[in-house]
Amino acid sequence: MNQDQLKQMVGEAARDEVLKLPAGQILGIGTGSTANCFIDALAPHKDHFSGTVSSSNATTERLLKHGFQVLDPNDVLSLPAYVDGADEIDPSGHMIKGGGGALTREKIVASMAKQFICICDSSKQVLILGNFALPVEIIPLAKGVVSRELEKLGGKVTLRLAKNTRADLNQTPSEPFVTDNGGWILDVAGLKISDPIKIEVQINQIAGVITVGLFAKEKANILLVSNAAGVERIVL
Repeated sequence: MNQDQLKQMVGEAARDEVLKLPAGQILGIGTGSTANCFIDALAPHKDHFSGTVSSSNATTERLLKHGFQVLDPNDVLSLPAYVDGADEIDPSGHMIKGGGGALTREKIVASMAKQFICICDSSKQVLILGNFALPVEIIPLAKGVVSRELEKLGGKVTLRLAKNTRADLNQTPSEPFVTDNGGWILDVAGLKISDPIKIEVQINQIAGVITVGLFAKEKANILLVSNAAGVERIVL
């Protein structure tokens, strides 16, 4: 079973999970390939929900294409659930997110939800976070200041670059990746994050940081994880 099949499987499991919620509520939905599988699986049941809150422009586009109503987060008081993937998740439900660059909006929408339903395949489960480089969204002006502070944590800091969309050129990308918020992302490799809540708070306090891709305070409550044997539901 390949990774695409595992993503589809867990997306369908997440569909079944959220359809247990009473009809007429508003659902928070994340960003990335696994979240896309969830959206596609949920599309035939879109009328079960009165609307959705999206964590990125890409997710909004996909939801609208399927006929979902997408609401402004400022017009929504709370959400019964937020469904999203993770780049890494530890046994306590603490996550690294932001590989797709939507970490700030993901964290905002997650903070509105009564429960975070994390969906992923078993390759994302780790004992200690940090094998996946930790994304930190910053104000561009603060690149130097934030980089120096992050290096003090012992990681190697690199500026995330935009993908080269010109197929006729085999050049290395040179322009910074720009988030939906107009920010840049610094990726911090080589960390071993044994105390995710402490590191999350510490990095968020650095001047110029918009947010860090550590979801420790807003951790997962339910993990749906797929492997060759099926999908396991874990309450965290």
